[in-house]
Amino acid sequence: MLTDCAEKIVFFNWKISITNNMNYTTSILLHSPETGNITDDSFMATLESVKEQLNRNFDIIILGKIKDKNILKDDSFRIIQLDGNDMKQAELLNRGIKHSAAGFILYIDNREKPILLKKAALDAFLMSAVRNSDAGMFYADYELEDDDSTNEIKLLFHHKGRLRDNQDYGKVFYFSMQALKKVSFFDESLNYNALYDNRLKIAEHFKLIRISNRFNGSLYKVFSKGQRANVFDYLLSGKEVQLEAEKIITRHLKRIGAYLKPGDLMPVDNNYEDMSRLDASVIIPVGFRPDFIGTAIESIQAQSLKNIEALIMINGGQEDPTADVVKKYMKGGELYDPEKPEVRMHVIDINSIGLCLNMGVNMARGKYYVQLDSDDRLKPDAIEKIVESFSSSENTGIVIGSYEVWEQHDNGELNRMEGIPVVSHDEWTEENGRNNLLRINGAGAPRAIPIRIIKEMGYFSINDDAWSRNYGEDYEMVNKIAEHYKVGRITDPIYEVVRHSGGTDHAISQELVDRNDEAKDDMRLHTINRRIAFNNSFRN
Repeated sequence: MLTDCAEKIVFFNWKISITNNMNYTTSILLHSPETGNITDDSFMATLESVKEQLNRNFDIIILGKIKDKNILKDDSFRIIQLDGNDMKQAELLNRGIKHSAAGFILYIDNREKPILLKKAALDAFLMSAVRNSDAGMFYADYELEDDDSTNEIKLLFHHKGRLRDNQDYGKVFYFSMQALKKVSFFDESLNYNALYDNRLKIAEHFKLIRISNRFNGSLYKVFSKGQRANVFDYLLSGKEVQLEAEKIITRHLKRIGAYLKPGDLMPVDNNYEDMSRLDASVIIPVGFRPDFIGTAIESIQAQSLKNIEALIMINGGQEDPTADVVKKYMKGGELYDPEKPEVRMHVIDINSIGLCLNMGVNMARGKYYVQLDSDDRLKPDAIEKIVESFSSSENTGIVIGSYEVWEQHDNGELNRMEGIPVVSHDEWTEENGRNNLLRINGAGAPRAIPIRIIKEMGYFSINDDAWSRNYGEDYEMVNKIAEHYKVGRITDPIYEVVRHSGGTDHAISQELVDRNDEAKDDMRLHTINRRIAFNNSFRN
C-alpha cells in the first residue's frame, strides 16, 4: 500500500511539471561531520532518513568530506559529496546549490544536532509548494527529543514583524530555486547569520509558509538535550555576531522603506504641560508580592536624590497581602520615616500592568516616571544619574539604564549571577539604536520617561493590543518615543534584576515564550508600518 502511494505521488509531481512548466524536483543538502559538530553515526542517521523518503524524485548533496566513500555508491540516488575546506555556511550552501538542477532545495541544518526526516516529509513540502506557488521558503513544526521525552515544537507563522535574529524557524528549510536566484543565493560575506539574512531577503519578495502540526504531524525530529527558554540567552552571543545581525536588519529596513535615518524625528501631535512638583515618581505595579515589595521600596527611599516619591499600584484587590507591607512605610506605619521619600498606594482589582502604570502616571507629582519592578531594586544613585542624563541633552524623550542580574534562592540567599554580564545593551547606538531594537526583545532597564511624554504617546498599552497579556507595554512605548525624541543611555549599572522561583522570567515555558514573541512581533509590525508611512510622507 505504501509503495503504491509513493508511486502515485511521484507520478503526480511529474504530471504537474509537464502541465505548468514548473520543476518539482528537489536537491537535499545536509552536512557531513567535517562541516558540523556531529558524529559519524549522527550523520548516517540523518542520511538514512533522507534515503527513506516516500517520494524518490530528489538527489543528495553532502556538504563536507565523509570517511566512508561507499556511501556515494548507491544506485538508487544521485549523491554528490563536496569538500568543506573550512568554508562558511553561506559558501557551502552556494556551492551545493550550484551542483543542483532541481527546482527546490531542501536544506537540513544538521551541523549541531542529529535530524531525522519523517518518511513523507518531502511529499509534504512538495505539496505545499504546489499549493503556494508564490512562496519562496517553507518551514515546519518539529519534534524535539531528549533522553526522557519527545516534545512537539510548534513554530510561529511568519509575518513582516518577525524581525528577531533568534526567531526559531526550525532546522529544515525548503527553498524555491526561483526565490534563491531572486536574492542572489546566500551572502558569502556573512560569517554567522546567513540564514537570517536570506530569510529576510526572501520575505521581501515571496511568502514564507509554515507547515504546522496539531498532533503527531511534525515533519522531522531533532535530537537534543531539551533546554528551558532563557530570556538572557541573547546576552551570551558574541559581539561580532550581534554587529553582523545589526547590519542585516538595517539593510532590510532600508530595502522595505522602514529605516529611520539619524536625526529624522516624527512630529509630536499632542503637547502636555509639565505640572510636576517633584523630580521623579517611581511607579511599581504589583500583585501578591508581599515578600519583595519592602526591599523595592527601601531601594527608593535610599536614593541619593530625595525629591522623589514611590507610587505602589496594587492590582490584586483589597485582599492582596502586599498592601499590608506597603502600609508599614506610609504615615502611621512602623517603618514610616518623614525624612525619606513619601510612599503612596493605590489599590485596584484588575490585574493589568499597563492600567496600573497609566493610573500611576495620572497620580504622579514627579517630572519623570521611573520604572521599578516589585521584585527588583534601584542602585542608590540611580535616579540622580537619570535626572542628570535628561539635563545633559535637549529633546531626550527617554533614558534607559543598565542592570545587573541577581538570583534569590529559596533559602533567601541573594547572589549576583556572574555568568551574565552587566546588561548595558551595547547594541544600542545613537545613530542606529531605534532600528536595531526591532530585532531585539528588550531595550534595557530601568526606563525613565517624562510624564508629559507618556501622555503624548497615548499612555501604555493595557492589554488592548494583539497577544499582549501584561507583557511588552514598555517595548511598545520605547519604539514610539524613539520615533519622536532622542534616547539617552546610562551604561553604568543602576538597577538590579532579581530572579527567583516565583518570577515571570524564571524557568519560562516555551508556550509563554511564544505568546510573548507574538505580542512583541505584532508591535514590531505596527512600528514598521508607522515608519514606512513616515518615510513615504517625505517622498510625497
